[in-house]
Amino acid sequence: MWSGVFPAVTTKFTEDDKLDHKEMERCFSLLMDAGCDGLIVAGSLGEGPMLSHAEKLEVLKTAQNVAKGKPVLLTINEAATRDGAALAQQAAKAGADGLMLVPSPIYHTDPEETVTALKAVAAAGDLPVMIYSNRIAYRVDVTSEILAELASDKHFVAIKESSDDVRRTTDIINTFGTRFDLFTGVDNLAFEALTAGAIGWVAGLVTAFPRETVAIYKLVGAGRYAEALEIYRWFRPLLDLDVSTYLVQNIKLAEVHEIGTNDRVRLPRQPLRGARRAAVDKIVKDAMASRPKLPVL
Repeated sequence: MWSGVFPAVTTKFTEDDKLDHKEMERCFSLLMDAGCDGLIVAGSLGEGPMLSHAEKLEVLKTAQNVAKGKPVLLTINEAATRDGAALAQQAAKAGADGLMLVPSPIYHTDPEETVTALKAVAAAGDLPVMIYSNRIAYRVDVTSEILAELASDKHFVAIKESSDDVRRTTDIINTFGTRFDLFTGVDNLAFEALTAGAIGWVAGLVTAFPRETVAIYKLVGAGRYAEALEIYRWFRPLLDLDVSTYLVQNIKLAEVHEIGTNDRVRLPRQPLRGARRAAVDKIVKDAMASRPKLPVL
């Protein structure tokens, strides 16, 4: 059902901390023009936990306006199942193409609780669901055993595998075949996961470097691994910025340099400063100065 490069987009704010829809339209359009295959709004990179339900739905609408008919997913990352279910229902009414569903990021559910909560939210929205499995960030591991409990539910169509263990890609394929559309969700494991059989990439640095991200995906799909690997090796210092407590600030600063936007974030986050900002500035500027020529796709 889903495949390709799905950016987890950043949320843009005005100087007075309102949603900047005009700037989001511009930034999201760059992703579509570069050949991305869908958009995911209000995720971790999109500062979803800092947005109200109304704001999340507004960002969804903005993404839909520029998606050119490609799927737009709303992230459900609520702590309480009832709140997630309520937002899922609103997303369905707003015309979302699907949900990216995160197990409770506050209360760390056990396997039975995880299955029950995911099924409840999925049923409430009655939309296709991408399961977000990220045991490192959210302390809940969506294991093969849990996937087996979800496999009979038609709502669950995909998984964003972010366990930081690339062996999971093969494990999922060996256990479930093509039952779930398998996406990698860790930028600096993307080449490894795609060459092992993942059919999609929920990407972060793509928001600043969409053409390089799409090129890697398409080259791997065409079996042109050496060309993809050359770009990936160049990209790697940038991709490492996604695997950080400061991923939002890191990637927004990369966007400042590459696509001329701002790096405003919502409190309690603050833009990078001092030595940390200087270090990220250097990584981005060095990459921009040495970027490879992209092959014809």
